[in-house]
Amino acid sequence: MKVCLLVCPKGNDSENLKKIAASCAQGLEQNGTQSDILNVSVDTDKRLTLYDYLIFIAEPLSSFGKNVTPSLKKFLENAGAVSGKRAATILVGGIRKTATMATLMRVVESEGIILKTSEFIKKPGEAKVFASRLKIERNY
Repeated sequence: MKVCLLVCPKGNDSENLKKIAASCAQGLEQNGTQSDILNVSVDTDKRLTLYDYLIFIAEPLSSFGKNVTPSLKKFLENAGAVSGKRAATILVGGIRKTATMATLMRVVESEGIILKTSEFIKKPGEAKVFASRLKIERNY
């Protein structure tokens, strides 16, 4: 099984999201799952076709906002065949968490991705536990 962790920062980079993605990778590794980490703002030419499962790790554009980076939509449009892939979403921070998660889910599902679970996470340790408990399914 191969999982892609997609970091969706509000700018071009976020140390907090990188730490959470690295912790998710450790949690997946405990179950023998291989993972790669991509930044949707920087790694714009990457394809997701070879991955069995996707995990989107995002933060809101502003503390009170409900939007996520527009780079995510652009990235997915150029990421190859993603329709039918299974995924999870993780939201980090923000005050309007529910509204922001709804926006993130809408963007992901608009590309035909099947969302299996979502989680609000504050710390890298929580991300490791979340990832270690995921039921990763292979796309056939």
